[in-house]
Amino acid sequence: MKLNIIAGLTAAIAFAAPEVSRSAGTTDPHVLEIVTFRIADSAEEAEFLAAAQGTEKILRDRGALVRRYLVRDKSGLWTDVIEWTSMDSALSAAEAVMETKEFAAFGSMIEPGSVDMRHSPILWRME
Repeated sequence: MKLNIIAGLTAAIAFAAPEVSRSAGTTDPHVLEIVTFRIADSAEEAEFLAAAQGTEKILRDRGALVRRYLVRDKSGLWTDVIEWTSMDSALSAAEAVMETKEFAAFGSMIEPGSVDMRHSPILWRME
């Protein structure tokens, strides 16, 4: 089951491409990685949140993480939102974490086939 989750996430990353083109000579805008999914019926929410917290160090060690939110709506759909400093950082981090034991614990609790991942440049922000 763990391999199915990781394979699904790997496929989602492969198809996650910038949704707008960038002009030559400009710096990359910050990027949101937005992943929606459902957790497996066998996963306990507290255990899942602990596993998510266990991924903090590997994400921070990438040096490009700005902030992260993990939310669940009333239907049980989870959304993991990570702000990265650039598209390259977002895509390389998404690929690199697949090789870690910390992410394997987190990913093993996600329902196979429920993952939708995208990466989008932040075009406007209201503070």
